[in-house]
Amino acid sequence: MTYSSLITMGFKTTVAKASTKTKSLRTTVPAGIVHQFNLKEGDKLDWTLKAGKGEIIIIVKPEK
Repeated sequence: MTYSSLITMGFKTTVAKASTKTKSLRTTVPAGIVHQFNLKEGDKLDWTLKAGKGEIIIIVKPEK
């Protein structure tokens, strides 16, 4: 699949501290994405990051 064949949707979420004991952050998975991929609590997500030219492209795939 190429990026030109992808459907583009925009979502905005807020980043919050995950724990007072770590530097990890968390955010909400928007309901539209949860519905599209039929995500359930406890599902695992596979994160791939591509960085360059002042931006980061994040590809997240559900692991089923």
